[in-house]
Amino acid sequence: MLKLVGTDGTRFYSWILEPGRYTIGRKKECDFCVPHKTISRNHARLDVNENGEEIFLTDLDSHNGTTINGSRLIGRKAVREGDRLMFGDTEFRLTLQDKTDSAAGIPARARLSENEPVKSVFLSINEALKPLPTKVTEKPELLPVIFEMAKMLVLPEAREVMLQRSLVMIAKIIPSERLAVLFVSDDQEEVYTAASLLPGGKDPGEFTLSRTIVKEIVSNKNAILISNPLDDPRFAGQKSIIMSELKSALAVPLFDEGKVLGILYADTTRPSQQYDDDHLRVLATFGNIIASRLQSYTLLAERQEMQIMESELRRASTIQKNLLVREPPEITGYQVYSFQEQSRSVGGDLYDLTLLPDGRLLFIVADVSGKGMGAALLMSNILASFRILYESETLDLAQMVRKVSLQMYRYSAPGDFATLFIGLVEPGGHRLRYINAGHNPPLLVKSGGDLSHLEPSGIMIGAFDFAVWQEQIIDLADGDLLFIFSDGVTEAERENVQYGESRMEKLVTENRHQTPREIVERLMGDLNEFMGEAPRSDDITILIVKRAEK
Repeated sequence: MLKLVGTDGTRFYSWILEPGRYTIGRKKECDFCVPHKTISRNHARLDVNENGEEIFLTDLDSHNGTTINGSRLIGRKAVREGDRLMFGDTEFRLTLQDKTDSAAGIPARARLSENEPVKSVFLSINEALKPLPTKVTEKPELLPVIFEMAKMLVLPEAREVMLQRSLVMIAKIIPSERLAVLFVSDDQEEVYTAASLLPGGKDPGEFTLSRTIVKEIVSNKNAILISNPLDDPRFAGQKSIIMSELKSALAVPLFDEGKVLGILYADTTRPSQQYDDDHLRVLATFGNIIASRLQSYTLLAERQEMQIMESELRRASTIQKNLLVREPPEITGYQVYSFQEQSRSVGGDLYDLTLLPDGRLLFIVADVSGKGMGAALLMSNILASFRILYESETLDLAQMVRKVSLQMYRYSAPGDFATLFIGLVEPGGHRLRYINAGHNPPLLVKSGGDLSHLEPSGIMIGAFDFAVWQEQIIDLADGDLLFIFSDGVTEAERENVQYGESRMEKLVTENRHQTPREIVERLMGDLNEFMGEAPRSDDITILIVKRAEK
């Protein structure tokens, strides 16, 4: 029976191909999941016939393509033993189940046996990393090798090159027949070779590691010294890591900040080179250097991913800001001012202002549930939906809200919703038509100082498919001011104390005779003084519509 074996550079994969159909891709639901960035979510499909002898590969319109032995796959094609398959930038081979993975030309998986060596020493890594004895440090060849390995911490070279060079340097100090760096799978069930060196000139055989050894190294972070396995009757005459000729072996964990990254392994068949505690401590020292360098590769990859994400967020932030109205339209007899400050690169608050052909002013303020990129996507969808409806010949606020809410309910995840206030100012009659869909009640401040709230006339949008909203109407007298805000203002918090509605209402009322811009500037100045160095946790959006005073 054939199997598919391969690696994405950090994980080793081995799948037996029994009769059936198998999908390969990045998403978890695939039969063969390979979470590599060059793999599409649904990348390819393998079809194995009933006797398992014929296998067909089909590319599922993947972004980076599939190749067979270097040729781009188009459509469906038969594959056979020995074929080299590339899914994106990951390499796989088809090989017989009983063949070693090294014969397939990819990192070789080490076998795990249930045998536990009796003649062995388990030494904690802290103990193994204690200062080397003087008799060891005085060896003239040791310090130059340590210095050379230390240089690797800053050299910009590929991980595979670094590992191979490390083994060459270690071979100068540790007499061995085989040296290897082994990586352990995430579930700790498989071990595969990341780099190997055969100083003795011949391959003594494939690696077979005791599960006990792997557990001691990975779980307990112990270094292993196997003095002479021939004294253990369970290994006499059998082929394993512990082969019939093996005299001694060493294994130390490669770990950083408590996480085991792999195993550094050495063994020998020469009786004169039987290992002792000094060899184990030297190997642990080298392993510590290699582990530090491996961790730097991970940090570099994370930094690059972070830079890409930051770049994408900056681009998304620019796009989002460009969606909003920069300058409010001019409307005779009214002053209008809008303000927004996001707590993150992108946010879920939105506002919009548009002057209709008949001179009426239509405006919206909304607050989408959640934060970050998801909220920003919903925000842009809501804004685009309303703008399309602006073109309707008969502009009905309740009908507009109902249509956008239903679209959001149908095409967004459960739990996604938005509070919204939409208003329509008719300057001729100085009348405001509005709907408050679960939003913070805006303030209506009369020129004489009286304050009232425009309470909700329906629930938030996107939550249900049966909601109803009622349009409300009020008259705007000379000097009346409509103050609409998101909860980022009132819920701004420092040391578990919120800025609150009372403080906001008092400031707005006292400054009602100022221009809308001046009111916002004084409010934000007071809010910033209240917050001090405390971090902002939510977006702030403010829209003021004020009828001119006579």
